[in-house]
Amino acid sequence: MNIDPAPAAPVAAAPPARPGLVATYRRLWPYLWPHGRPDLQRRVFLAFGLLIVAKFVTMVTPFTFKWATDALVAMTDAKPGAAIPTGLLAAPMLLIGLYGLSRILMAGLTQVRDGLFAKVAMHAVRRLALQTFEHMHRLSLRFHLERKTGGLTRVLERGRGGIEELSRLMVLTLVPTIVEFLLVIGVLAYEFDWIYSVVVFVMVAAYLAFTWKATQWRIEIRRRMNNSDTDANTKAVDSLLNFETVKYFGAELREAERYDVSMAKYEKASTQTYVSLAVLNAGQAVIFTIGMTIVMWLAATDIMAGRTTLGGFVLVNTMLVQLSMPLNFMGMIYREIKQALIDIDDMFQILHRNPEIADRPDALPLAVSDGVVRFENVRFAYDPARPILRGVSFDVPAGRTVAIVGPSGAGKSTLSRLLFRFYEPQAGRILVDGQDIAGVRQASLRAAIGMVPQDTVLFNDTIGYNIRYGRWDATPAEVRAAASLAQIDRFISALPEGYDTPVGERGLKLSGGEKQRVAIARTILKGPPILVLDEATSALDSFTEREIQDALDTVSQGRTTLVIAHRLSTVVNADEIIVLDKGVIVERGDHATLLEQDGVYAAMWSRQREADAALEILQRNEDVVPAAKRPTTVPAE
Repeated sequence: MNIDPAPAAPVAAAPPARPGLVATYRRLWPYLWPHGRPDLQRRVFLAFGLLIVAKFVTMVTPFTFKWATDALVAMTDAKPGAAIPTGLLAAPMLLIGLYGLSRILMAGLTQVRDGLFAKVAMHAVRRLALQTFEHMHRLSLRFHLERKTGGLTRVLERGRGGIEELSRLMVLTLVPTIVEFLLVIGVLAYEFDWIYSVVVFVMVAAYLAFTWKATQWRIEIRRRMNNSDTDANTKAVDSLLNFETVKYFGAELREAERYDVSMAKYEKASTQTYVSLAVLNAGQAVIFTIGMTIVMWLAATDIMAGRTTLGGFVLVNTMLVQLSMPLNFMGMIYREIKQALIDIDDMFQILHRNPEIADRPDALPLAVSDGVVRFENVRFAYDPARPILRGVSFDVPAGRTVAIVGPSGAGKSTLSRLLFRFYEPQAGRILVDGQDIAGVRQASLRAAIGMVPQDTVLFNDTIGYNIRYGRWDATPAEVRAAASLAQIDRFISALPEGYDTPVGERGLKLSGGEKQRVAIARTILKGPPILVLDEATSALDSFTEREIQDALDTVSQGRTTLVIAHRLSTVVNADEIIVLDKGVIVERGDHATLLEQDGVYAAMWSRQREADAALEILQRNEDVVPAAKRPTTVPAE
C-alpha cells in the first residue's frame, strides 16, 4: 500500500529542459564510480553481486515453501494407520527449516548489500556537495545578490538529498524489483507454462501504467497542497514575527482571516491528496488481485488436470505475494525519483555556472611592497543604462589615508567592491604597487586588503572564533592582543565565558559598537598592508563613534587606508578627501582646503554640523528637564 510521507516535501513541476534518468546517472557516474578509490569500486561490484545473489535466494524461498507443502501433502495422503518412515517424517521439518533459513539469508544479503553501497552513495553525496559549496564561493557577488541565500542552501540541501534518494531508490529498490520481475517471468515460464508469464507480464504492465498515470495526477495535487502549506506557514511566521505591529493596529482578526484563507486552500488540496491516494491504492489492488486470481485459477486448473501439485499452487501465490511488496512502492518510487532528478539538476545548474570573475591562466600572486593603490579612469555600471562610475582616477599613497565622501548613490562603496574584485570595471584599471589587479590571483589580492564594513555580520559562533577568522593560525595571545588594540578585550574579559561567548545569529547578541570592535580586531589580526573602511561608524551613536574612531585610527597607522565615509567628522584628519558625486570626482583636497573652496564638501559639512548641533541641544534638554516636569500624554476620556 502506498503511504504518503509526512511532512510532504515540496514537489515542483519539472521544466521541459530537465534531463532524464539516464542523463542524470551519466552525470553522477564519476561520483558513484570514483577514480582513485578502488575500495569504493570494489563495494559497487560487491553490492551488485549481492543484489543478484539475494534475488536468486528470493526465488528459492517460494520453492522451499512448495517442497514443504508437497511433503506434507504426501504424508497426509498415506494410508490411515500406516507407519510413516522416520526419514519421510523429518523431510517436511527440514524443508520448513530451509524455508526459514532462506528468508533469513534473503534479508541478511539485502542488508549487507545496502550497507556496502551506503558508503559509495554517501561518498558521492559528500564529493558533489563539497564541489558545489566551493563553486558557490567562486561565483560572483552579483550572483549572490540576485539569489536568496536561503534558496541557495536549499538547493545544496535538496541536491544532497536527491543524490542519496536516487542512489537508494535505483540501486536498492528499482533495480532489484526489475531483476525479481524478470526472474519471476522466467520461473513461471519454465516451471509451468508461458501463459503464466504472459498474464504476469500484462498485470505488471497495467499496474505500472496505472501507477504512472495516477501519480502524474497526484503530483499536481500535491504541488497545490505544498504551495498552500508553504503560504500558510509564511503568513503565520510573518505575523508572529511582527506580533507588536499586529497589536499596534489591532489587526488580529485580519491576520487570522489571511491565515485561514491559506489553510482553506490547504484543506481542499490535502483532502484531494488523500482521496487520490485512496484511488491509487484501490486501483493497484484491483489490477494486482485480478492478475493473481487468473494465475491461481490457471494453477488450480493444472492441479485438477494432474499437471502440477498443490505445492505449485503455493509457489505461484508466494512468488506473486513477494513481487507485490516492491510493486506497492512504485508510485512513491516514481514520484521520489522525479523529484530527485529535479533537485540534482538544480545543483548541477549551479555547478556548471561559470564564475563572472575568474583568475587568468597566467595570473601571478600579488607582490605588495609599499601598498600604493591607484584607480585609473575607472568606469563601471551594474546596469549599462545606469552608469555608477564615470572615469574616476586617484591615488592612495603608501601609508597615507584617502577618504571618499559624497551623497548616497555617488558610487563610494562601489570603489571598495571593485578593489576587492567582486566586480570588474568596464573600462580603466586598478593597480596595487603598479600591478593591474585584473591580472593577479584573487586570493593573494584579498589577502593584502583588510575590510571593516558598515554592517558587520558575525558567524554564529564565539567571539574568539570571529576574531581568529582574520588569521586562522593566530595564537590565543595574538587574538587577545588584537582585541586589546580594538578596545574590546576588557569587555570580553568581563563576560562569564570570555572569548568562548557565543555571539548568536549574525552577531545579534552584541551591540553595534561591540560588533564593529570585533570586526576591527579581526582586521588587526589579519595584518593587511592595505585597509578599507567602508562607512564603518555611520550607524553608531556619537559616543560609540568616537571610541570606534580611535580604534580605527590605531589600526590604520602605517597602512595604506581608503576610507569611505558618510559622516564627515570621521575624515577630517585624512591626508586627502575626494568628493564623489554622480560617479565623478567634483572636489579633492584636505579638510581645510575643501572648506575654503566653499563647494560641495563645505555644504555637506555645514549641514552635518547643524544636524549635530540640533541633536546635542535635544540631548542636553532631555538631561536637564526633570522627569516629573516633562510633558506627558493624557489619555482621552
